[in-house]
Amino acid sequence: METKWSKVIIHASAFFAPFLVPIIFFLISSEEEVKTVSVQALLFQIVMGVLIVIAIILSFVLIGLPFLLVFIAMVYIVPIIGIVKAILEEPWRYPIVGRWV
Repeated sequence: METKWSKVIIHASAFFAPFLVPIIFFLISSEEEVKTVSVQALLFQIVMGVLIVIAIILSFVLIGLPFLLVFIAMVYIVPIIGIVKAILEEPWRYPIVGRWV
């Protein structure tokens, strides 16, 4: 039960503390599943931040605007999917970074 709600909090942290909460859960948790989810969440936020910055730079030549819209949508939609999967206790990996961990 603790693992389920820990994963929900880690996924939901994307909306209020996307870097701090995954790091804290990685440090305090003894469960390997929670540590894996926290690393995935942290990596996802870092990668999406880099992609959004690149898309903003490319938006000046208009090619980055569609990418910017997709990346911003992913920042909000992906954590919601993670929350639902954690509540249903189904395994789930973040897109882009899920296989890295």
